[in-house]
Amino acid sequence: MGENGDQETGSPVTNKPITTNFRYNSPLIQIGLIGLVCFCCPGMFNALSGMGGGGQVDHTAANNANTALYTTFAIFGVLGGGIYNILGPRLTLFSGCTTYILYAGSFLYYNHHKHQAFAIVAGALLGVGAGLLWAGQGAIMTSYPPVHRKGTYISMFWSIFNLGGVIGGLIPFVMNYHRETAVSVNDGTYIGFMVFMTIGSLLALAILHPSKVVRPDGSRCTNVKYSNVMTESVAIAKLFTNWKMLMIVPAAWASNFFYSYQFNNVNGALFTLRTKGLNNVFYWGAQMIGSVMIGYIMDFSFKSRKTRGLVGITVVAVLGTAIWIGGFFNQRGYDYDDVQNKTVKILDFKKDGSDFAGPFVLYFSYGLLDAMFQSMVYWIIGGLANDSIILSRYVGFYKGVQSAGAAVAWQIDAHKVPFMNQLIVNWVLTTISYPLLALLVIKAVNDEDNKVEESNIEVVFFLSLLHYHVNKLIPSMLVNLPQYVESKPRWFWFKDYDATVRLQDATVWLSNEPVRMHLASVRLHSSAGDKNGGRPASTYLTRGLQC
Repeated sequence: MGENGDQETGSPVTNKPITTNFRYNSPLIQIGLIGLVCFCCPGMFNALSGMGGGGQVDHTAANNANTALYTTFAIFGVLGGGIYNILGPRLTLFSGCTTYILYAGSFLYYNHHKHQAFAIVAGALLGVGAGLLWAGQGAIMTSYPPVHRKGTYISMFWSIFNLGGVIGGLIPFVMNYHRETAVSVNDGTYIGFMVFMTIGSLLALAILHPSKVVRPDGSRCTNVKYSNVMTESVAIAKLFTNWKMLMIVPAAWASNFFYSYQFNNVNGALFTLRTKGLNNVFYWGAQMIGSVMIGYIMDFSFKSRKTRGLVGITVVAVLGTAIWIGGFFNQRGYDYDDVQNKTVKILDFKKDGSDFAGPFVLYFSYGLLDAMFQSMVYWIIGGLANDSIILSRYVGFYKGVQSAGAAVAWQIDAHKVPFMNQLIVNWVLTTISYPLLALLVIKAVNDEDNKVEESNIEVVFFLSLLHYHVNKLIPSMLVNLPQYVESKPRWFWFKDYDATVRLQDATVWLSNEPVRMHLASVRLHSSAGDKNGGRPASTYLTRGLQC
């Protein structure tokens, strides 16, 4: 029973350790690839958004486009996990990436015609594409790595991804270096973004299906090849009553809520055009530093997984509070009317010296906090399960709520809510999330790799044989149970919890959450009576379970 045949690839699924990570089907290479995809697409989008107003002097078009974007993102973020499970990574990611090209192109168009309609439609389509891309990315980033190195792999992804923001920040900085007055960016800036986004779309086609990705310990990221619409619809609907997901809602809502404030009302309000580009280089560079810092804490600081999670949350909470305090004192110096009436001093990195330093460090710190906060949340989500199917839904839910918050935030800014009010709301939202995340780590993140949620290590199933006679079924099960069940799936009664579950493809489904199953022992017991609605043949199976 050391190997199970993989029905899609024909290659064996082995439990023997694999010595090298430099394989095309290794988690390291695949997460590196998804990092490059996000470097080219969301990374360039972040650089464009980080300039404030999508690089335009008038932020109205960008605010409305982003509202449309995050409204559709909220819907397709939730649905994205199910779509990813049905279509697989290549088609899902490629479809999502191409919408980024259209969005950048809409602002190239706006540079010449000043019509919002194209930008708003492109924003709505980007919301659909971003929902698909980020659901797939989240499933890959949280499920592919080995359990005790999820923080490291998340930080690796985040560093590659945010290098896109760094390079993207250099594009407007270099191409607008001699344009000191506050004007919109030139055409070459948008064209440069579109070239990178096109490359990212093509790279998405290199991502492997999770059933083909093999971890260093020999395990695959999932045994499920493709899902179906009904299964995904039911599973997604149940997320809204899943207590773990409800605990993540405040953190998800907060995690993109602060972008409109930081991009438009700090970087967009206080600096010259070329300095905005330079600030973005350091903002996204700070994210690379922050992701490495929190990744180390989450993976290496203590032996206990729970302890590492709690320490990571504490570090982010303390640092985040200090940064928001700094933002509070900075915000006391200006407000919306000052920006509109041009009474606030516009800072330039070459001319303003010490006046520039304080707001620059604050903006850098906002980037640091963003990466640490989101990497922390991803680590916690990754600690809730190991299977790509489950984590794609969890991440999709997270991105959906995150995007709903962002849609509200961009409209708050469009309606000219005072900057100080926006800052305080952001501060409160992040602060509320910390104790809830800590409670989630305590209750749901396991210290042991092989601990099964909501079940004992040994559980008893009552098997309904349906149309098969027990004498025909049992010998086949004893020889090769996983293959038998894959070809002839059966429904089971889960005795301890009085719930119907299904054993198929070596996976047990408990409340639509799969638990990986390996043969440990088979013990047959005679049934004292029929327990499944009058069907004549029955038996008990006792099996060892592993996540």
